[in-house]
Amino acid sequence: MKIFFFFSLLVFSLSFSSSIARGPLHSSLPSGIRNGSRISYSDSVRRQLFQDKPSKLSDDRAKGYMTNSDLEKAVKEFGRRCSNISRIYSIGKSVHGVPLWVIEISDKPGEEEPEPAFKFIGNVHGDEPVGRELLLRLANWICDNYMKDSLARLIVENIHLHILPSMNPDGYFLRSRGNANNIDLNRDFPDQFFPLNNDINARQPETRAVMNWLREIQFAASASLHGGALVANYPWDGTEDKRRNYYACPDDDTFRFMASIYSRSHHNMSLSKEFPGGITNGAFWYPIYGGMQDWNYIHAGCFELTLEISENKWPNANELPTLWEYNKMSLLNLAASLVKTGIHGRIFSSDSGMPLPGSVSIKGINYTVKAGRGFADYHRLLAPGERYEVMATMPGYKPKTTRISLEEAAMTLDFILDPEVTTKGSLRSINDCRCESKCGLEVFWRMHSEVYFILIVVSVFLCFLLKRKLKVNILNHRQLPRRSVQV
Repeated sequence: MKIFFFFSLLVFSLSFSSSIARGPLHSSLPSGIRNGSRISYSDSVRRQLFQDKPSKLSDDRAKGYMTNSDLEKAVKEFGRRCSNISRIYSIGKSVHGVPLWVIEISDKPGEEEPEPAFKFIGNVHGDEPVGRELLLRLANWICDNYMKDSLARLIVENIHLHILPSMNPDGYFLRSRGNANNIDLNRDFPDQFFPLNNDINARQPETRAVMNWLREIQFAASASLHGGALVANYPWDGTEDKRRNYYACPDDDTFRFMASIYSRSHHNMSLSKEFPGGITNGAFWYPIYGGMQDWNYIHAGCFELTLEISENKWPNANELPTLWEYNKMSLLNLAASLVKTGIHGRIFSSDSGMPLPGSVSIKGINYTVKAGRGFADYHRLLAPGERYEVMATMPGYKPKTTRISLEEAAMTLDFILDPEVTTKGSLRSINDCRCESKCGLEVFWRMHSEVYFILIVVSVFLCFLLKRKLKVNILNHRQLPRRSVQV
């Protein structure tokens, strides 16, 4: 009888081991929810395997890893050592009041520039600590090498890189997957197929902190670091019918390209036998709901990947140097791809030359990227080697469309939009006002038609000069050697 029990337990363990990277393989509901109400992890046999209290084994595993206090000291020490290219700030606190520290790396940290922002997030799950360790190594490597390494310098001078080493410090302390409330943070975001997560009062403080963070900073791309597998995962993470199948988002080609950048730069991720090319559609792997990845893309205009960077969720600390070397170029190349590929530019008004916070869309792709509020800069990631029809829009202005052929390198594409109300239209509206108010200007205009014609010619000439001056000003904003087009 004991032999039979042991054999049954072994079979169960083996069947479960391949499904714990992002979450339960067969669960179609967010972690901590069943039948429309929140539940504890103990209500699920599978979730019982994620222990809430530290055990002797988990304490042994943690040897060589930074504690939460160590992490805070390391972040602040980095800020002091690399203050010329960084700033340290917190986006909020965990359930137990631990600050969620962020490192920003840039040649102008904290300043608004017409440059894209990228973020890395580690330790979303408390029992997956490799990400927090590697992200600190990434920050220190950039600081130590940006004066002598071209890739590090490219990132510092052209990107605002934000690094959140630990989103779930309480879960790390407890050696548990969920946070201090036993909630899986990667099932706690609003979901396109699961409206129950829209209840803001039930949302965890760590989740709210990240959501508020993205309301303050317009990130163009992002990646969260996990453990338990070796693959680059991209949207969608869930399916409308809750079944496991390939469910492509509008930018499927672009996400496959991004995921491949990470996989091919990795030591052996692209050699995976389980995942062709080392990448996977989340829903095709197994559906999850309430995930951070899909929410970023839908609600924040941020192209996010979920990166499984170590097959062992909590490897021995002596493996961390090797894991860093395996993932270093992947992390660097993914961040740098934000400015090395895609189309980038700004939107201006033709009459005033002022930046317009409009939007950019691609024909055939049901997704819109918004330009920044201050500089009206946009950063549109796209798969290279294709032809695209790009359109810029802004309320009160005529939309403008152009066709491009996007090569491997990034392209600069600026738009100058004309107001919907033209000079002729403005005069027509004045004429309407004259007729309605009977102000007696009809005779005046008839008598001075020649003067009126001359004013039109002068106005057109001045607009021509203004556009030429505007083109010169726009060229001064070029940051990288790119093929440039102005529309």
